[in-house]
Amino acid sequence: MKKWLAFTAMAILLIFSAACGNSNEKTSSSSNSGSENTKAAKSASSSEDVSGQIIVGGSTALQPLAEAANEGFKQKYPDAQVQIQGGGSGTGLSSVASGSFNIGMSDIFAESSADIPADQLVDYKVAVVAMTAAVNKDAGVTNLSKEDLIKVFTGKVTNWKDVGGNDVKITLVNRPDGSGTRATFDQFALDGATPAKGIEQDASGTVKDIVSKTKGAIGYLALSYFDDSDKSVVPLSIDGVEATVENVESGKFPVWAYEHMYTKGEADGVAKAFIDYMLSDDVQGSILESQGYIPVKEMQVERDASGKETQK
Repeated sequence: MKKWLAFTAMAILLIFSAACGNSNEKTSSSSNSGSENTKAAKSASSSEDVSGQIIVGGSTALQPLAEAANEGFKQKYPDAQVQIQGGGSGTGLSSVASGSFNIGMSDIFAESSADIPADQLVDYKVAVVAMTAAVNKDAGVTNLSKEDLIKVFTGKVTNWKDVGGNDVKITLVNRPDGSGTRATFDQFALDGATPAKGIEQDASGTVKDIVSKTKGAIGYLALSYFDDSDKSVVPLSIDGVEATVENVESGKFPVWAYEHMYTKGEADGVAKAFIDYMLSDDVQGSILESQGYIPVKEMQVERDASGKETQK
C-alpha cells in the first residue's frame, strides 16, 4: 500500500513537471514571435512612412532621367507624389533656394551663379550628362573642329559649305541665359565664346524639334536626346572625337557636366527618399545608362565648380 501511494505521488509530480515545461516553452515561443513580428512591422512600414508631395524642377537635361526614375519610385513608395518639371538650371537653383521647389535640378554648380545662396544648398551629384552640337541632317556635316564650331556659333560662318558641308544657310538655335546646358556648351565646346543671336528656346525637347524641322539648323543637346532611330538630328563630333560615353568617361570628349540635385538644407522626407532612389542601384544601373547618362563613379576625371579638371 505504501509502495502504491509513493508510485502515485511520483507519477503526479512527473505529469505536473511536464505541464510546466510545456507552458514555459509556449511562453518563450510567443515572446520571440512577438519580437519578430514587431521587427517585420517596422520594416514593412518603412515604405509607408514615405508620404506626401514634392516638386522637382529645373534642368531639362536631367528631366528625362528624373521622369524615368519616378516610375519606379511610385511603385516603391505609393503614398509619395513627385511632380517633375523643367524650366532650366537657373530656375531650378533659384526656386529651390526660395523654397518653391523641394529639389532643384541643375547642370551647373550653385557656386557658379552669383545670385544663388550656395552655402544654404546641399549638392547631390546624381549623374553625368554629356552634350554636343545637334545639327539638321541637311547641313551635311558630322564633325567640326572646335575652331570651326566657334566660328559657326559666333556667326563668323553663315553657310555650311564654308566648313565642308552643303550649300545651306546656318540657323542657330540657342538656350537662354540661365540654362545649364548653354553654360556647359559655351564653356567647354566654345571655350567661353559668346554665341551670336539666333532662335532661343528654354527646353531641350523644343530645341531638338526645331533643329529636326529647320534645314541647316544647329543647336546643342544632351546625349539622352539623340535617338538612333531618328536621323533628322545629327550629333557632331568635335576635333574628330565622337560624343560617346566611353570618350566622356576617359576625358577625351570635353563637353559634359555633373547633374546636380540641390535641396535647401539636408534632404528629408520624400525629397530624401527620392534622392536616395536616384542614387540607388535601381537607377544607377540600367535606367541611367538606357537614358544616355553616365554614373559619376565611372568617370576617370572630375571637375570642380570652376571647371578645373583633374584625373581621379
